Amino acid sequence: MKLTWYFDFISPFAYLQLVQFHKLPKNCEVIFKPVLLAGLLNHWNNTGPAEIPPKRIFTYQHCYWQARRSGIDFKMPPQHPFNSLAALRLAIAFDCKPEAIQIIFNAIWQQGYLFEEQACINYLAQHLKLTSNEINALVSAESVKLKLKQFTMEAAENNIFGVPTFLTHDDKNISFWGLDAFDMLLDYIHSPQLFFDQEMQRISQLPIGAQRQR
Repeated sequence: MKLTWYFDFISPFAYLQLVQFHKLPKNCEVIFKPVLLAGLLNHWNNTGPAEIPPKRIFTYQHCYWQARRSGIDFKMPPQHPFNSLAALRLAIAFDCKPEAIQIIFNAIWQQGYLFEEQACINYLAQHLKLTSNEINALVSAESVKLKLKQFTMEAAENNIFGVPTFLTHDDKNISFWGLDAFDMLLDYIHSPQLFFDQEMQRISQLPIGAQRQR
């Protein structure tokens, strides 16, 4: 099965999901597409988890707990949220290759660097085999900036509202949002018929009973 993975480096859940890609069946082909979470939040008039003060701290502790429980190296960068534009553009400059994306995620969520820190640039330069000047040139390219906008618009058009999200490339084009939907995706890959029983169909057409004023 072919899948698109929409992600933003700002999301610790995306990092925690990426390091578990080995759970995907070997016949799965994953297309990596960096998107700007802020752009998706604006499109859907939504609020990010880090924009709600008590949810922000809980989210960080939840991620750390999950990482520790799963034996995943995890270190929060010195501040969050942060501007992820340069990191996203760098991934695109590397043609969204999984190896480069993993290195960028590791710099932020394993080493705990902010992208603009010199220590982060040094780490990326070493592992991506670039100089600092080359990194700066790549993230400043207009073609790269345009591609990020296109990916983000495409995600919104595909009803993607958050990251990380998998989108299936079958006749259903189903999305699976969040780290906690990873097992749901694996079940769908193995037994897609389970997702189209009578109750699933009823839920998908459930009417809205009440709506709060905004």
